[in-house]
Amino acid sequence: MGSGSSAQCKTRRCSQCQGDTEYYCNTCKHELCLQCKERHVIDLETIYHDVVIYREKYDIPNLETCVRQTDKILVYERYCYTGEFPFCAQCKKHEQNKILNIRTEYKRNREQNRYTIHRIRSETLYNNCVLLAYIKDNLRSGQTNIFNLKHVKLKMSTKAQTLKDLIDTVMCDVDVKRLVDTCNHRLKQRKRNIASIEKYEYKYLQSANRAVKLLLFLKNTFFPKINEFLYITHNASPNLTMKIIKEDVVDFLSETNVIERGQRQIRDEDQLELMFLPWLHRSVKLNTSGHITHISCLDADRIWVSERHINFTVFILINTKGDDLHHLESKGLTDNYKWYSIYGAHTVDNDGELIYIDRNNEIHKFSTDDRTKSTLIKGIDLWEPRCIYSSRHNGDLLVMLYYKMTGKVNRYDNTGQHIQTIQHDNKGQQLYRNPIYITENRNGDVVVSDFGRVVVTDGGGRHLFSYTGPTFQSRLYPHGICTDALSHILVCDLYSNTVHMIDKYGHFLSHILTQAEGINTPHSLSYDNKTHLLWVSSWTDKTVCVYSYIKRKRHKIGDCYLIFINMIYVFILNFTLGC
Repeated sequence: MGSGSSAQCKTRRCSQCQGDTEYYCNTCKHELCLQCKERHVIDLETIYHDVVIYREKYDIPNLETCVRQTDKILVYERYCYTGEFPFCAQCKKHEQNKILNIRTEYKRNREQNRYTIHRIRSETLYNNCVLLAYIKDNLRSGQTNIFNLKHVKLKMSTKAQTLKDLIDTVMCDVDVKRLVDTCNHRLKQRKRNIASIEKYEYKYLQSANRAVKLLLFLKNTFFPKINEFLYITHNASPNLTMKIIKEDVVDFLSETNVIERGQRQIRDEDQLELMFLPWLHRSVKLNTSGHITHISCLDADRIWVSERHINFTVFILINTKGDDLHHLESKGLTDNYKWYSIYGAHTVDNDGELIYIDRNNEIHKFSTDDRTKSTLIKGIDLWEPRCIYSSRHNGDLLVMLYYKMTGKVNRYDNTGQHIQTIQHDNKGQQLYRNPIYITENRNGDVVVSDFGRVVVTDGGGRHLFSYTGPTFQSRLYPHGICTDALSHILVCDLYSNTVHMIDKYGHFLSHILTQAEGINTPHSLSYDNKTHLLWVSSWTDKTVCVYSYIKRKRHKIGDCYLIFINMIYVFILNFTLGC
C-alpha cells in the first residue's frame, strides 16, 4: 500500500459502555469490556451466564510454542491424557499413550469445571471484596485501639504495682504473733473488769442504806476503770495503716475487656440492596383444572406446587419450563370446608425434602431423590394442621394448628419431637383467629397470616406486633407470606391484589408487586435464599412468576480482583493445559 493511502480499522465495542471488547457472553450474546464483565458475573440476574474471552466466540485458537523443540518453531497440537501435558507433532515418544485433541480436551475440562469457575467469580471473589473493605476499616480502628490498649496496659501496670506495694506495706505492718498476744492480754483484762463490775454491783445492793459513802467510792474507784475498760474494748482490733477495699481491687483489674471473635461473616445487609423496580424473569403457565394454593422453592430451577381439587390434592414438582417432574397425590378431602381451609400444606427442608400435610392430618416427609416417604407427626387430637414451615436456620418444623376459631403454633425438631407452643399474647389473649400461612424471619420471628392481619411473635412466643395494612388502606386479606435476606416480610393481599413489603418492625414500606408488574391475584409466595428470586403464584390464571427485586451492591474490586482472576486462570490451566 502506498504511503499516501490510509487504512481504517474497526474495533468491536462493548454492548453496554462502548469500551473495547475483551469478553463475550454466550448466554445473552453481549460483548463486554473488562469493567462490564466484572459487573456481569456478580449481578444476580446474570450470575450463571457463560462469559468467555472474545476470541472463543469464533473458536480462534491461541497458538502456543512447544518448549521441547528448541530448533524449530512448532505449536502444541495434541494432548497426552496419560502424562497430562500437551505436545507438538514432532514429539513422537507419546504416540503409544492415549492422545486427545487439545482443543476438544480444553472445552471438555472447561465445561466440567464451569460451576467452580462461576462460584469463584460470583461468590468467592465478591465476598472477599466485601470483606476487604471491612478489613481496611477495622485496620484503621484497630491501630487506634492498639494505641489505647498500650495506654491501658501502662495504667494497669501502674495500678498493679500500687496494689503490690499496698499489700507489702500491710503485711510488713502486721505482726501476727504480737497481735495474738495483745488480743489474749486484753481478753484477760476484760474478764477482770467484768468481775470488778459484778463486785461493785454486789456492794451497791448491800450498801443501799449508805448512799453518800457509795457515791464517793464509785467516783474515786469505779469510773476510771470503766473508762479504761471502754478504751480497751474499742481498740481491740489491730491498727492497720491502710485499708484495702475489694471494689478498688476490681477496678484496678477490669479496665480491659477481651472480646472473642469467630470467623468473619458477611451480613446480607452489607452486600444486598433493593432494586428500584422488580424485574420479571419468567412466567410459567400450569395446565391444570385445580387451583394453585401454595408453592415451595426447591432450587433455582425447580419448585413444588400444591394443586387443590374438590376431593384431593396433588403436589407437583415442576421446573421453570413448566415440565411436570413428579406427582404426589393425597386423596380423601371430601368436605369443602377443609378444602378451603388448608393452604400452606407443604414446605421444603434444608435437605431438599418435601414435608406435607396429608388427608389424615398427619405430616409426612418425601425424599425427591429416592422417592421414599416417612411419617414425622401423627394426628394431634382435635387440632387441625393448616400450614407448615421448615426453618432455614435450625431445621425446626413450625406447624400452625386450628380448632374452633382459634389457633396455635407448635414447634417440632427435625425428628418430630414437640418443643414449644405459641398460643397467647402477653395479656393471655388468643393470638390467632383464622390462620392461613406461616413462615419464619431471619431473626427467628414467627410470622403468621391471620384473618385480617399478620401476627408476628419472637422465637420465644412473645407478641411483637400485628400488621393490619397501610394507613391509607381500609382492610387487609393476607394469604401467602415469606421473608427475604434483608428481613423484610412479604404479604399477598387479596383485597388490593398486591404484595406488601413491611420491615421486621411492622412498618409498611411499599407495594412491591402490583398488576403493573404482570401478576394478577397473587396468592402464595416463596423466596429462594441462594438466588434471591421471588416466586409468586396466581389464584385466577394459574401462573407462577419469578421476580428479581434484590441486587448486589457495587464494590470496587481493585487489587483483590486481579488476585482472584489469576486464581481462575491458574485453576483452568491446572485442569486443561490448553489455550
